Amino acid sequence: MSLRHGRSYHAIPGPSVVPDRVLRAMHREAPNIYEGALLEMTDAMIPDLKRVAGAEGGHVAIYIGNGHAGWEAANANVLSRGDKVLLLATGRFGHGWAASLAGMGVDVEIMDFGRHSPADPARLSERLARDRGHALRAVLCTHVDTATTARNDLPALRAAIDAAGHPALFMVDGIAAMGCEEFHLDAWGVDVAVAASQKGLMLPPGLAFVWFSDKARAQGGRADLRTPYWNWEPRVAPEFFYQYFCGTAPTHHLFGLRESLDMLVHEEGMASVWARHATLARAVWAAAEAWGRGGAMALNIADPSARAHAVTALRLTAPDGTRLRRWCDDEAGVTLGIGLGMAEPNDEAWHGFFRLAHMGHVNAHMTLGALAVMDAGLKALSIPHGDGALEAATRALSAAEAPAAARMAAPAA
Repeated sequence: MSLRHGRSYHAIPGPSVVPDRVLRAMHREAPNIYEGALLEMTDAMIPDLKRVAGAEGGHVAIYIGNGHAGWEAANANVLSRGDKVLLLATGRFGHGWAASLAGMGVDVEIMDFGRHSPADPARLSERLARDRGHALRAVLCTHVDTATTARNDLPALRAAIDAAGHPALFMVDGIAAMGCEEFHLDAWGVDVAVAASQKGLMLPPGLAFVWFSDKARAQGGRADLRTPYWNWEPRVAPEFFYQYFCGTAPTHHLFGLRESLDMLVHEEGMASVWARHATLARAVWAAAEAWGRGGAMALNIADPSARAHAVTALRLTAPDGTRLRRWCDDEAGVTLGIGLGMAEPNDEAWHGFFRLAHMGHVNAHMTLGALAVMDAGLKALSIPHGDGALEAATRALSAAEAPAAARMAAPAA
């Protein structure tokens, strides 16, 4: 007998849950791609995409592809073969972006901060101060590395670049963060940001987005990696609709994107979206800390200020991470993320790591339900753990709701 029958919940860090109304918006006949409603709808989405990233003063290009396509688009539009860049790695996906750059002929210097901490702005500033000839064309980092769930302090890194008086572009992989974490491209001085549709934007995989500043756009004029498909110029100032996508539009993804932007920007509002993710993350952390007081459970990132609000990486003694993950899936219909990038798959330690995503279309009962299933799995498998995890999680949620409840109860002035 299994309790997994019914609607399953994939609590993995992408593809995230797609809202039913987004699926319904996509479930329709093919549209006219030459004139009419689709063209008008796409034009109207551009300002909303800019609001998601705080890029009202910048630009955004949409590509048919996944996050790796977004990396390549960003690389191609601002860099040339032989250019040197500095990449701040805080996990597997920082190294992944470095590999993408190197494969395109860019000279990548990696400053590796390991698997358990964010990038250190002081080290960045010191390195840039030594680059007196300004050989480094760009500084790159992930906002949230999906593997380690380390969250980098982007304003502090921007301040470090400025303190060194360095002209390098500041480029950010926001794939695991956009739509979940607070982000202000203009205000934070980010020159290029990359995201994809399958995480905080609540769509199936298939779209990549690149936001960029005027400074990045100007540098693109010298980029010899730019090719007709990746070139963002026609996409931000199209003379006709085909140029938005360098060919046929991703029609049904656009219908879904319109619905998700309505939900995020116009209904909930980005500030509330960010606050919801932060609150659900704190509930997960509270549960994990309670489990850890009586067993081996531990959060991968020790400093709460450096933890992602979109996904949490956890560890147990191997192979208990894999045992718990499989029990939750097989017996209760909750799929947790594998411990990607925390150890090699052929290493026994790999079986100690797993991840719980709380990104995108996720609310309190989904997160509390996943935590309750994990609690049941720890008990069923006799994995040592502390008590009170669910109580701690609910206290974290209720603490966040208390100010709002007080405001509602206050008499009108």
